[in-house]
Amino acid sequence: MLGPVLLAASRSDAIRRIVSAAPVTRPVVDRFVAGERLDESMAAVRSLNQRGLEVTLDHLGEDITDPAEALRTRDAYLALAEALKDLGLGARAEMSVKLSAFGQALAGGHDLALANVTPVVEAAAEAGTTVTLDMEDHTTVDSTLAILAELRKKFPQTGAVLQSYLFRTEDDCHALAGEGSRVRLVKGAYKEPASVAYQDKREVDLAYVRCLKILMAGEGYPMIGSHDPRMVAIAQELGRRHGRKLDEYEFQMLYGIREAEQERLVADGHRMRVYIPYGTDWYGYFMRRLAERPANLTFFLRSLATRG
Repeated sequence: MLGPVLLAASRSDAIRRIVSAAPVTRPVVDRFVAGERLDESMAAVRSLNQRGLEVTLDHLGEDITDPAEALRTRDAYLALAEALKDLGLGARAEMSVKLSAFGQALAGGHDLALANVTPVVEAAAEAGTTVTLDMEDHTTVDSTLAILAELRKKFPQTGAVLQSYLFRTEDDCHALAGEGSRVRLVKGAYKEPASVAYQDKREVDLAYVRCLKILMAGEGYPMIGSHDPRMVAIAQELGRRHGRKLDEYEFQMLYGIREAEQERLVADGHRMRVYIPYGTDWYGYFMRRLAERPANLTFFLRSLATRG
C-alpha cells in the first residue's frame, strides 16, 4: 500500500524539501543516480561499457514550469551528445528524454517539446547514437506518440516507451511493432486512475506478457525494461519461439538495481542496457524507485535508522 503514497509524494514540493535536506538521503540516492555532473555520468558509462554493458542516459528533470527550463534541458542534452561524440561512446550509449522536461505540459507544449527535442535527436545522430522518448503519465501518451511519429520521419531509429499497466498499450504495441521500430516495454511507474490503468499487480504482469508477445512476434526491436526474473525468462522463451537472435532484442534495467543479473545476461550473450540517470533534479526519479520495490524502500529506511 505504500507504493501509491510514495508516488503521490514524488510530486510534493513539501516532502521534496524534507527528503532533500535529510543528511542520509544523498548516500542512498547515489545507489540509483550516477552523479549530478556530466563528467560523473561519463565515468559511469565507461565503467559499465568495460563490463560489457550498454547504457542509456537520462538527464534528470520533469514537469518544468518555465520555457527557460525547457531550453536548459535541451542544452544539457546537447552537451551530453557532444560528450558522447568526443569520447567515441555513441555506439554503446544512447539517450532517454522526458518530454515534460522539454516543455510538453506548458501552453503550446506539444509544439514546444517537439521544437526543443528535435535538435537533441539531430545531435544524437551526429554522435552515432539515438534517443528514446520516455513515457510519463497517461495524459501525455497521445502527444508523446505524435512527437515520436514526427521524429521518425527523419530519424526512424528514435525509440518509444510503452507501459503495460495502461489499458491502451496492447493497441499501441500493435501500432509500433513494425520493422525497425525500437520499443522499450515497462510496467509503469506513475499513479494512474482505475479508469485508464490496471491497479492489481497480477493484471499488470499479465498485460506485460501480452504486450511482450506482440512485440516479439513483430518486426521491430523489443527492449525489455524489467527487473522481474519471470519477465526476463518469458522474454528469452519468446525470443527462441520467434527465432530471434540474441542481438535482435535487448534487456534494460536501472542503474544500481540487480547488477549481478545484468552481468549474468551479458555473460549469456544478451544485449543488456543500463538506464543511467544523472543531474541535480533527482527527487521525482528517486521516489518512484522507492515506490516500485519494497526492497528499495527498506534499504532507504534502514539507512535512515542506522544514521539516526
